[in-house]
Amino acid sequence: MATLTLTHAAVLDMLRAAVVCAEEIDQPQCIVIVDASGETLGEIRMTGAKYLSRRSARAKARTAASIGAPSSAIPEPVRLHIAAATQGNMTGLGGGLPIRVDGVLVGGIGVGSGSADQDIAVARAALAAIGAEVQN
Repeated sequence: MATLTLTHAAVLDMLRAAVVCAEEIDQPQCIVIVDASGETLGEIRMTGAKYLSRRSARAKARTAASIGAPSSAIPEPVRLHIAAATQGNMTGLGGGLPIRVDGVLVGGIGVGSGSADQDIAVARAALAAIGAEVQN
């Protein structure tokens, strides 16, 4: 039985699409893509992106991959506790989306350095580049 996974080619396509979107909205971003286990498959810190946003982008991607939902789905009352319990590896900040292909959760993408709306727009562009399901 074959297992659906993110390939390096898909990750590169996602990164390219995310960078193009970030350039179109004139917001340099940190973009991190992880597999379903939270392992980093690809990332970029665009010129001018906030360097600490790389850490939050990774946490957003890992959160989305872990819960199979946007990182912002973490309930507000428990966000600080989850962040502390996971040593910052999970967050409730907006900008993390799960990557689902044909209904299968294959990973997560996290984007940081802009507003939550900008981060989500860039993540959605990356998902669209590989035909992944785009959540609201």
